[in-house]
Amino acid sequence: MKPKILLVEDDANLVELVTYNLDKEGFDVVRTGDGEEALVLAEEEKPDLVILDWMIANLSGIEVCRRLRRAPATAGLPIVMLTARAEEADRIRGLETGADDYVTKPFSPRELVARIRAVLRRLRPALSGGNLDYAGITMDTSAHRVTRDGHQVALGPTEFRLLRHFLEHPARVFSREQLLDAVWGRDVYVEQRTVDVHIRRLRKAINGDDLPDVIRTVRSAGYALDLEAPVERVA
Repeated sequence: MKPKILLVEDDANLVELVTYNLDKEGFDVVRTGDGEEALVLAEEEKPDLVILDWMIANLSGIEVCRRLRRAPATAGLPIVMLTARAEEADRIRGLETGADDYVTKPFSPRELVARIRAVLRRLRPALSGGNLDYAGITMDTSAHRVTRDGHQVALGPTEFRLLRHFLEHPARVFSREQLLDAVWGRDVYVEQRTVDVHIRRLRKAINGDDLPDVIRTVRSAGYALDLEAPVERVA
């Protein structure tokens, strides 16, 4: 599964340059030059990282960054500010607003890719391979092995992919449609109710008979891997 980048930039030439290099490096890129649309896409597309220009239409990059940090669904979303403002005070302001890194123009595409990978390694280690861990659940992505509290968990291929997606984005709520796109793929036609079937199978496999349910059902919204929040049961 390719890491998804939301690129918020209104310079068309720079957008094409950055998109080309990110695509070549194995990233999936979603683009917009509008600050308000960026907030919508951050919710809908569930990117793994945002590249955010300071000067964009409708809302400044600083304001977009501030709102992303305030919203529970995007509070932990990695953000790399991309801007021509090189003064120390501006860099500090961007970082204090919530940016995880700061790249000034002009820059080399190789440097930007290296910065992105560094932020993802630090904040989203799941995207670098290896083991994924949450609430006592450990997934070895290389060996395709899952354990909970040290006990082996047997999963089918679809449940494995579903759990991996949840482990890569703990506590984030995904609609059935988003899960279909992420786990089954956009080009595969599957009924949305199929997600519910596999969620039930995944629950049965990882929760057993007496372990706390780590999959939260959010009424009219979807599902999340979230042990801390109360579970809403639906018939």
